[in-house]
Amino acid sequence: MTGRTAPFAGFEWMIAWRYLRARRAEGGISVMTWISVLGIMLSVFALVAVMSVRAGFREEFVTTLLGANGHVTVYNWRMDDQGRKLRGFPDYQEVAAKLAEVPGVTRVAPLVRGQAMLQSIDGNSGVEIYGMAPEDVASIPSMTTGGDDFGDIARLDQGLALGSGIARDLGVQVGDRVRVISPDGPKTAMGQSLRTNAYEVVYVFTSGSPEIDRTRAYLTLSEAQAYFNAEGVADEFEVMVKDPENIDAYVAPLTAAAGGQVMTWTWQQSAGNYLRALTVEDNMMFILMSILVLIASMNIISGLVMLVKNKGRDIGILRTMGLTEGSVLRIFFLCGALTGLVGTVLGVALGSLFSYYFTPIFDFINWIAGGGLWDPTVRPIYHLSARLQGHDVLVATLLSLVLSFVVTILPARRAARMNPVEALRYE
Repeated sequence: MTGRTAPFAGFEWMIAWRYLRARRAEGGISVMTWISVLGIMLSVFALVAVMSVRAGFREEFVTTLLGANGHVTVYNWRMDDQGRKLRGFPDYQEVAAKLAEVPGVTRVAPLVRGQAMLQSIDGNSGVEIYGMAPEDVASIPSMTTGGDDFGDIARLDQGLALGSGIARDLGVQVGDRVRVISPDGPKTAMGQSLRTNAYEVVYVFTSGSPEIDRTRAYLTLSEAQAYFNAEGVADEFEVMVKDPENIDAYVAPLTAAAGGQVMTWTWQQSAGNYLRALTVEDNMMFILMSILVLIASMNIISGLVMLVKNKGRDIGILRTMGLTEGSVLRIFFLCGALTGLVGTVLGVALGSLFSYYFTPIFDFINWIAGGGLWDPTVRPIYHLSARLQGHDVLVATLLSLVLSFVVTILPARRAARMNPVEALRYE
């Protein structure tokens, strides 16, 4: 061994592997190695699991938001002949046709929107009524795909469609009648009166968002125009596009197609604060989980320090035989690196399996807990899911390996700098 050897030569791997496979008499070393592997495995598992659950929550929220709302809302304010400021498009059919011609636009729905109160025998509920053509309502992605939908959306021209939360609050179902009350009724000598109409409930939908299901109802466009005194006018347009993540690229073409004197409101603007809050939470959770991985990696130091202490005689003998400081450093570096590598691989595998089977695991835990782990009444989605992303797995793997390799260097250098004479003096 007096000659110069290549780094990480075969004998270095062999010695490192023999040191990791400690004899029974040196069981303390083996125990510390397994504790280090277990700690890294659990911390990496936690990091992968948390990142996948956070990604699943964000995807579920965005999917629900995009499935029940337009990606862009186009609206305006106009002046009538008497100088009053009014909202709406008298020529909405022509404008809708122009908006539909914009490249990337998949759906344009003119609508009338207003606030009202629904009244049944069992209660009252404030709602936001959307007036849209029946075919436009049926084309809303989340409108007809829910497993808890009841009735026939094709009968919208004969009545009213309600969110499942409203139907539950009012105690009504398909076939029942509800009264729609608006304070914006005709003016009389006694003041402005209430506007009241009765409608049959023809459809009850579950959009995926508890907030929408508790506040939204649909009428046909013509019925809403008559009810809200907006004959021949559409308040705004609900526009959907092929690439909602790149929604800002559509704003200028849509504005130009609508005549320029319009305003837009994108889904990212409406949910901007919530999305930013999710991003901040994601970053903080990643930092906290990274600290957990660092703490687990520190176990490698204690294991290697114990290994160096127990192998002092061996180090002295190898050094007197011609082993260089670099070889000793690499041997103990390999001991720590292999521990971190095994723990990382096991943690990534366990975290990936957990993410893949998250739904049945969560359902089982929720069943054991009596069904109280997820309350959709205080959250924007009904179900919690996990989404395993390659980027998250790669980041978790690199983080764990880098930390494991870095913390290994200090005890490995201590072993390499050990004086062989001192190591053998008392042997």
